[in-house]
Amino acid sequence: MQIRRKISQLGLVCVLALCTPWAQAAHGYALWGDLKYAPAFAHFDYVNPQAPKGGELQLVSNLRVSNFDKYNPFTMKGNPPAYLSSLLFDSLLSSAMDETASGYGLLAQDVQVAPDFRAVTFTLNPAARFHNGKPVTAADVRYSYETLIGPYCSPAYKTILANVKSATVLDAQRIRFDFFQPNRELPLTLGALPIFSQDWGVVNGKRKPFDQVVLDTPIGSGPYKIGSVVFGRDITYVRDAQYWARDLNTRRGSANFDKISVKIYKDNTAKLEALKAGEFDVMRFFSARDWARLARGKRFDSGELVKAEFAHQLPTGFQSYVFNTRNPALQDVRVRRAMALAMDFEWMNRQLFFGAYSRVQGLFGSTACQASGPGVGPPSAAELALLEPWRATLPAAVFGPGYQAPRTDGSHSLRGNLREAQALLKDAGWRLGTDGILHNGQGQKLQLEYLESNEAGGRTFSPWARNLEKLGIKLELRLADFALYQQRLQKFDFDVISLAYGGTHNPGQEYADLFGSQAASIEDSGNYAGVKNPAVDALIARMAHAQSTAELLPACRALDRIISHSYYLLGQWSANTHRMVYNSQRLAHPPHMPAYAQGEDWVLDIWWAK
Repeated sequence: MQIRRKISQLGLVCVLALCTPWAQAAHGYALWGDLKYAPAFAHFDYVNPQAPKGGELQLVSNLRVSNFDKYNPFTMKGNPPAYLSSLLFDSLLSSAMDETASGYGLLAQDVQVAPDFRAVTFTLNPAARFHNGKPVTAADVRYSYETLIGPYCSPAYKTILANVKSATVLDAQRIRFDFFQPNRELPLTLGALPIFSQDWGVVNGKRKPFDQVVLDTPIGSGPYKIGSVVFGRDITYVRDAQYWARDLNTRRGSANFDKISVKIYKDNTAKLEALKAGEFDVMRFFSARDWARLARGKRFDSGELVKAEFAHQLPTGFQSYVFNTRNPALQDVRVRRAMALAMDFEWMNRQLFFGAYSRVQGLFGSTACQASGPGVGPPSAAELALLEPWRATLPAAVFGPGYQAPRTDGSHSLRGNLREAQALLKDAGWRLGTDGILHNGQGQKLQLEYLESNEAGGRTFSPWARNLEKLGIKLELRLADFALYQQRLQKFDFDVISLAYGGTHNPGQEYADLFGSQAASIEDSGNYAGVKNPAVDALIARMAHAQSTAELLPACRALDRIISHSYYLLGQWSANTHRMVYNSQRLAHPPHMPAYAQGEDWVLDIWWAK
């Protein structure tokens, strides 16, 4: 079914006595106004519209959890199965894998944004249906929105949607969201929210509190439903033959497998051996060592299993060690910088990673927002205008050249870095005791804990810990099962952790959850570092309300400088390819991966069975 556009005249639309000039309804929305795909486009360029339907995709979960205990992916407690949210729940808009900062009609057949960016109206596709056969209504959209910002879901939803003033159901198919302030980004944020039925969690006519909706079968509108389950271990998703959007242009050539089975393995060795034995069809590799040394065997030699590196243009992201500044010992930027100087990435890349990685530099690598890395100069005039009011509260380095992670190659050496670190620690009041550990003036030891749920993490942690020990800093590895690990993260009960943060070409309000002062005090927020900095808050607000790239770029670059030079995070490493092994006898895919595709998402959505 071709997407239908609602043709409306440019003029005044009056709702509840509020009159606002509206732009013409459109088949999609782009943050900066330019959509790649024209109205009534047939399909996305990167799909095979004639891809056959059928067969089974056998996957392995890349989540660190060793089981799952709920079907509700939105509540805070417990662990859902891998991929459940993306397979079962459609959103109002669908993003394209070959374009950034845009969305095209999925549940919504059109989107209408006010010219002043203070409101957006979505008109639902009348064909949209939930798995129980009921139509998707504007009331369901409002219910989903209100539930996600409620007390039982991740506080990140409430943070990124903080500028939404109201959600008004105009009629069965139209919903309008009004904003407190002009915001270009919110139409896309709202368009990406998962939409679920009001009937989910209703038993005998009575609705459960959402945190008690645990094992109730989700009522979504996505292409798959839950099939057979070995509870806590393996799950199968079954394609809905009556999926309402199967002929929609944004879905044509996607959701091609009749079944998607996801298996969970408790340790990496078992997972690798299962791959070699043919127990599943595709696996993404995150370990350079496993990719180089262990992805081999008879099935590789015969060509049945293929190793492939798919190049992408995704933002680098900022996989990092995170320093929890709620710990008094880590509140001093000199201590955090000293710890950063003790990490020898160049040695690790040679000895452990087979030269496969590049160093993470700041928050926005491989995007226009990047203000860190080799060769980056001092802030521009536009950046300085944003930074100057906060000069007295910021590290002096923010106003100099862009941040560059400590190096141990060329004219730099680990010995020189450790000497610099010693001077910083001494200046911060730490002295070496007879026990070989640094002590401050109150006699407290600089003894910290690195919390990890994956045993493999110790392999990359150990070289850093040995160098820290030379400085008199004791950083001990604490392994915890994932349930305890997750609980401690939610309560910010850790000193140092390692996290892989996703990147973006268009940062906005979501960074308030990662670095905003308010989020620092909200349990289970994304502000693990405990950042409380009014300059950061001001820049995030500036990013979120930017009306052009000329306003966005100085703000995100200034934020990059502050976070990087404050050493809240210690950047680790990244690669610009998705390393995957797949079974060439069972699976087929288009010849080229779209530039902005995530590895598993591309497989789940676009590949097909032979």
